[in-house]
Amino acid sequence: MLSTWKLCCGRLQQRWVFAIMGFLALLNAYAMRVCLSITITEMVQQESTSNHTDSNSCPIIEEDQVHTNQTRPSGAKLYDWDTITQGAILSSFYWGYIVTHIPGGLLSEKFGGKQLLGLGILATAVFTILTPVVVEYGDATGMIILRVMMGLCEGTTFPALNAMLAQWTPPEERSKIGSLVFAGAQLGTVFANSLSGVILHYSSMGWPAVFYVFGGVGVLWFIVWLFTCYNDPNSHPFISEREKAFLKERMSAHTHEKPPSVPWRHILTSVPVWALITAQIGHDWGFFTLINDLPKYMSSVLKYSIKSNGLLSALPYLTMWICSVITSWLADWMITTNLMSRTNVRKLGTTIASLGPATFIIGASYAGCDRTVVVVLFIIGATLMGTFYPGMKVNALDLSPNYSGTLMAVVNGLGALSGIITPYIVGVLTPHDGLHEWRLVFWIVFAVFIVTNIVFVLYADGEVQYWNDPEFLCKEREEKRGKVPMYVIR
Repeated sequence: MLSTWKLCCGRLQQRWVFAIMGFLALLNAYAMRVCLSITITEMVQQESTSNHTDSNSCPIIEEDQVHTNQTRPSGAKLYDWDTITQGAILSSFYWGYIVTHIPGGLLSEKFGGKQLLGLGILATAVFTILTPVVVEYGDATGMIILRVMMGLCEGTTFPALNAMLAQWTPPEERSKIGSLVFAGAQLGTVFANSLSGVILHYSSMGWPAVFYVFGGVGVLWFIVWLFTCYNDPNSHPFISEREKAFLKERMSAHTHEKPPSVPWRHILTSVPVWALITAQIGHDWGFFTLINDLPKYMSSVLKYSIKSNGLLSALPYLTMWICSVITSWLADWMITTNLMSRTNVRKLGTTIASLGPATFIIGASYAGCDRTVVVVLFIIGATLMGTFYPGMKVNALDLSPNYSGTLMAVVNGLGALSGIITPYIVGVLTPHDGLHEWRLVFWIVFAVFIVTNIVFVLYADGEVQYWNDPEFLCKEREEKRGKVPMYVIR
């Protein structure tokens, strides 16, 4: 059986098989996370609205009003959740999400990321399928508890993926493969928003169907993952000897099978690491505001129907993905041809991904009720955010291949605090869903983008750090142990 698989699949480059499955892992993870953002607009009881408008609200388009009235099947129960409750529900995922990042990174580096990633997404899929039942009996409290559990399961996703990327990604392909994998976040958002809108519009079951569909897809991914991906090239049963030798040659300098324990003191005092954390917080602040609250803006402010809302909320992430793919190849080309240093490539990508969205999101807030202009500006801003992936998102791999799982856990975990804060801020600042209220939300996003990008440009680094070297760490620890008897004698 093994020889048959090796004959069949050995010709495939297994690092790209892993990249595709890693991409699908994030696609499923984000689809299950994000589908609530648009579905919640159909789960809550909406106040009656009139067709008149004032300076702080947009008119309802008559055609969309007709479609909106047709999208709520009588069998789908609705809930009386105010904006603050909705914000708490949307942010509760991240309460659990940040908790399992560091344990996930440590376990992935010690035992490999395959099982941790696979079981995390499988558990998330099961919780997603159970959502309608839990909400039926637990209301908002049950929903919050369930979302916290989903966050705990998905908190291992990025650390596990990063630990596996360190084993499967040679330096000259880091931007391409890393960006391909991490781009699953954008296409997962596209998948969730567009398909959720279609399901909500056409399904006779109503909003529960959304959770059944995305949970089912997550289970199917887990089955395929079990049989196609492995922790590293040495444990892969049907990788070609040629590819195994290539990966060993290209990665042996900075990636080791059994490095010393995590050098926490060096990581937590590293200026480039804190620059990376700052940039991650800035990106996540803008990104989570969009994925959690853009559907709400489209529905409550611009008055789009649920079907149009899903498709238009998805479009910015599709263009973001296209941008990340193109710029990741361009980034690797600039590095390998010495056109620009790796450090400057990371800084350039991060700057474009900060200044671009910041500018166009503000522009959208001042476009008022011109729905076409608003959507175009959101799309342009989100598209430019795609350079974040060949920018700072792969920077953890640059700084420390040996401890990339733990480093990603620290960086992504602290960045995920934005996911807790932003839905709450939106809920508090937009009680009436007015244009002026949302404009303040977008100005906060603008300020966070600018400040965090300045820090990254000043202090980021794209080279492997000295504390990644096992020899340095072993020597340092031996010197410390050698001093202990001297203090004991004294």
